[in-house]
Amino acid sequence: MTPPIDRPRFDATQGPRLIGPADGEALDLVALGVRFMVWSAESGGGFSLVEHPIPPRSLCAPLHRHTHEDEYSYVLEGRMGAQLGDDVVHADAGDLVFKPRGQWHTFWNAGDGPCRILEIISPGGFEQYFAEVAAGPEGREGLAARYGLEFDVASIPRLCAEHGLVFPARG
Repeated sequence: MTPPIDRPRFDATQGPRLIGPADGEALDLVALGVRFMVWSAESGGGFSLVEHPIPPRSLCAPLHRHTHEDEYSYVLEGRMGAQLGDDVVHADAGDLVFKPRGQWHTFWNAGDGPCRILEIISPGGFEQYFAEVAAGPEGREGLAARYGLEFDVASIPRLCAEHGLVFPARG
């Protein structure tokens, strides 16, 4: 993975930019994939954009909340379930789900087939969290605190039971 410092702000002096369906660096976090499409450094810090392919009936994360970022999930394919505070919503292809900073939330593939979402993260920078998690367990100490992230790990069994999900987390 190329560090963000090596990524200049895209300002069109580099010529046209087209990101095709197989372009962008990708990694597998087991519970979801991450395809990096626009890094924070490339947008001047305003946002980052990642694609998340999610395996069928997979919970992507325990309930969690962000201190710094808002997230917008646009469903490209399949059906995404999400808990937003105390509410559960289901979004199909073409739907957009808003997850504001400070709100407890999580999301999952609510179907038996593929689910893919585009995740707009604003301001940018949180995409680096995914890169650091994928790098392995070394250095994860304090990772959540560094990114202003709080987890409710105890929510995993309840969410899986209520929605017929698995949480295939990597150790």
